[in-house]
Amino acid sequence: MSELQQEPTAVQGEGRWLLGDPIADNRAPDSPIGDRWSDRKFTARLVNPANRRKMTAIIVGTGLAGGAAAATLGEAGYHVKSFCYQDSPRRAHSIAAQGGINAAKNYRNDGDSVHRLFYDTVKGGDFRSRESNVHRLAESSLQIIDQCVAQGVPFAREYSGLLDTRSFGGTQVSRTFYARGQTGQQLLLGAYQALERQISAGTVEMHPRTEMLDLIVVDGRARGIVTRSVLTGEIETHLADVVVLCTGGYGNVYYLSTNAKGSNVTAAWRAHKRGALFANPCYTQIHPTCIPVSGEYQSKLTLMSESLRNDGRVWVPKERGDSRPPNDIPEDERDYYLERQYPAFGNLVPRDIASRAAKNMCDAEQGVGPGGLGVYLDFKDAIGRLGRSAVEAKYGNLFEMYQRITGDDPYEVPMRIYPAIHYTMGGLWVDYDLRSTIPGLFVGGEANFSDHGANRLGASALMQGLADGYFVLPTTVADYLADAPFDKVDENHPEVKEAVEATRARIDKLLSANGNRTVDSFHRELGQLVWDHCGMARSKEGLEKALDRLPSLREEFWRDVKIVGTGDGFNQSLEKAGRVADFLELAELMCTDALHREESCGGHFRVEHQTEEGEAQRDDENFSYVAAWEYGNGGRPILHKEDLEFSYVHPSQRSYK
Repeated sequence: MSELQQEPTAVQGEGRWLLGDPIADNRAPDSPIGDRWSDRKFTARLVNPANRRKMTAIIVGTGLAGGAAAATLGEAGYHVKSFCYQDSPRRAHSIAAQGGINAAKNYRNDGDSVHRLFYDTVKGGDFRSRESNVHRLAESSLQIIDQCVAQGVPFAREYSGLLDTRSFGGTQVSRTFYARGQTGQQLLLGAYQALERQISAGTVEMHPRTEMLDLIVVDGRARGIVTRSVLTGEIETHLADVVVLCTGGYGNVYYLSTNAKGSNVTAAWRAHKRGALFANPCYTQIHPTCIPVSGEYQSKLTLMSESLRNDGRVWVPKERGDSRPPNDIPEDERDYYLERQYPAFGNLVPRDIASRAAKNMCDAEQGVGPGGLGVYLDFKDAIGRLGRSAVEAKYGNLFEMYQRITGDDPYEVPMRIYPAIHYTMGGLWVDYDLRSTIPGLFVGGEANFSDHGANRLGASALMQGLADGYFVLPTTVADYLADAPFDKVDENHPEVKEAVEATRARIDKLLSANGNRTVDSFHRELGQLVWDHCGMARSKEGLEKALDRLPSLREEFWRDVKIVGTGDGFNQSLEKAGRVADFLELAELMCTDALHREESCGGHFRVEHQTEEGEAQRDDENFSYVAAWEYGNGGRPILHKEDLEFSYVHPSQRSYK
């Protein structure tokens, strides 16, 4: 049991989980919300520059959060060990982000402000996020753009030279800075260059092709990690004074997602099993603008940036089963349903709302394309209004990518899109300082739960990653390290040896199964099960069906999986098997969390809890809390509730009409 938990007080959900003690964030200052971050920075303790060289920080992940944190802490003088399973830090999945990054600069003079960005983010998350963290994110957005411009990130500019912006869903202002459809790539290259500079200076020790397989906890503190070399299979331990996880989200539990194939939950899940609480795992984001599934052979999905909804219009035929080519359907026979249903925001409603609306159209047999699982995203009006060259300047690489994948030219015919799993708002629980419930373990970026509530607004992922990496973690990690020096730990410590032995035993168990099913076949079955019952729509009946099936599927996996090769050397089958084993456990917690939350909010849509108009129906009286789950250690998970308090943005029925 964790230090947060004395004894579970009640059995819940027909015995599927236990109720533990409440949890609270005690790190945020009790100040007016606009002063909290500045007050926290002032009270954070400092480490003498000469002492920083004696302290080691492990940072797992080299995306925007991890790369920025490693570069910043290295430049501050700490000894940093950076880890990624890719062959280079620049291959982190942040590079795939397309549309932009939010910042309340108000260059357009259209009414934007830090408070409006704060308000839009809390509202967009359906009032299930923490006000303190969201306001800090909005404040930090101003510095992020200046930081990135100074690094040479080639943001788009207007003719006058001013940085250009565009709009994203859930807002009525233009606050999204972008570099065509390659914003994530350009931002990551900026962080990567800063990281490489510190590698060259000797402050950062880079470990590519190295996957974290367990967390080392000694005397209650995170003191290191167990890793496996992807190339040689060698198991190693790396020890430090502090560990920071910036390992991304868990969308690949669904098998088909917009995530890179290697994206996984293993680092976070290992930490969870060592005592870190996992918060809101059922909060997963369905992105409305993806290329539809084309066949059973498919292994991932491709995102079409939300920025396309600035100029593209979403529609379906008014008549059910209308199979005519889109250009043959007259204007008066088209249903621009987002513009009809949400006139104030139109095509720029938040992602959860746009996704459900597309699903509803397809469920009503108005979908287009194979199987009727698609809607049109049409640029005919934008091309007529702006000219092809202007549209090409904004979205050219996205249009080219779509044409290469589908064979259709979006300059001539509308794109076909359909919702897909994209981002996860759940993650390891952290306080205002981004500390997990394990002392010495910090969590940044998508790997934590802290900023987005039940639905992330578009263009806010890059903002959070860079805010955590450049500005938050360097302050709060230093405050923690001010308590150093900690007791010396070496590879012979019993808890270090236990973590290594547990890792080796797990690998040996996977290799010894010698069954007759591939890892991918199990992953596909798991993904379909979770998509069907814990995807765009959830129901009590479906979630219980999934929870009844998952334990037996997990048993079948450990008995029947077939992994070719050995653990000594490069073995992608073994890598995938370890990740899928963790997904199988995570999926059960996701479904349990979704079952316990008897309301609809953001991306969590319980069909039993909706308004007459089919919108999400929250239950603020009973569910205005963060659900932070403690690992049950083979038994039932234990729920700890963090009550959410709203003093500056009062919860109301979300409306974008």
